[in-house]
Amino acid sequence: MAGIVPSRRVRGTPFSAGVEAAGAQAYTVYNRMLLPSYFESYTADYRHLKDHVQVWDVAVERQVSIKGPDALKLMKRMSPRDMNRMAQDQCYYVPICDHKGGMLNDPVALKIAEDHYWLSIADGDLLQWALGLAIGQNMDVEVFEPDVSPLAVQGPKAEDLMVRVFGEDVRNIRFFRYKRMLFMENEFIVARSGWSKQGGFEIYVEGEYNGMPLWQALFAAGTDLNVRAGCPNLIERIEGGLLSYGSDMRRENTPIEAGLAKFCNSPDDYIGRSVIEAQKAHGPNRIICPIAIEGAEDLPHNALGWNVYNKETWVGLISSATWSPDFNINVAIGMIERGHWDAGTVLQVDTGAGMRQAMIKEKFWI
Repeated sequence: MAGIVPSRRVRGTPFSAGVEAAGAQAYTVYNRMLLPSYFESYTADYRHLKDHVQVWDVAVERQVSIKGPDALKLMKRMSPRDMNRMAQDQCYYVPICDHKGGMLNDPVALKIAEDHYWLSIADGDLLQWALGLAIGQNMDVEVFEPDVSPLAVQGPKAEDLMVRVFGEDVRNIRFFRYKRMLFMENEFIVARSGWSKQGGFEIYVEGEYNGMPLWQALFAAGTDLNVRAGCPNLIERIEGGLLSYGSDMRRENTPIEAGLAKFCNSPDDYIGRSVIEAQKAHGPNRIICPIAIEGAEDLPHNALGWNVYNKETWVGLISSATWSPDFNINVAIGMIERGHWDAGTVLQVDTGAGMRQAMIKEKFWI
């Protein structure tokens, strides 16, 4: 396969030098930046993530800064999540919807101050959506992308590594909360969060020039912890049911269909409210499901999704699938139509390399 040519349209990150030196084997493009896909192999990276600690370049999670007197008003207009009780040190998962309830993005919001929020976004043009709403509704806010690049530390030894770099107070950060922590002469937001189920932190590095000094400090402090460079791992995230926006759910899906109803609790008049409230009351026509696929660990690459059938009837699409070494089964995530999503339902999947039986599971594996 041909390589990706970096440019101002598809660019590296403040940590790219470290990622390259660590031996990234492949990249994908995410928010017009390079995101590593794996280092040694998906399986080897998975095992190491579950046993040790990894440093992830997730600078592709760009920030949309919303600041000004109408910041909360704009946040409440964009998302079905109730923003009224959000504390100033808190992180919220906030689906962002269009006028038909379709998901435009699923960022994590950080409340920086009473009149200031960051949205740490998935792949998509959320800045333009927020800016358009602010201008169109004459809101008194400034919407821009700040020079902030997240760096994640994930795995069972993540807290021990973070303490060595930022101090013991790291242990006092609660889940989806943050503290401002000192590194050298800089103060960064450090949140207990991240796109794995192994535990860890995300450091919001302000200033591109601070990227490599922090990267190098984490590796220097973690030699005996077997620290390595890593990245969001396909196997681990499917096991844990961590959804990928643009893959597992898209604009044609509502948060209710994506299994995110608990985040649709706003009492305010947000965009898409009528559709989302109707689905909450009557149920959606399709929903995200954990799915086990029979057979050996020789599934082909699932780039475009696999059609799911009940005999001759099309009933859904599997968007993500892989072999799980720990559970000794092919684990998958799929959007399945009403009437076919009950746990235990047996369906058929066209993998492009033959049909396989699959079963709807009651819950994800971790």
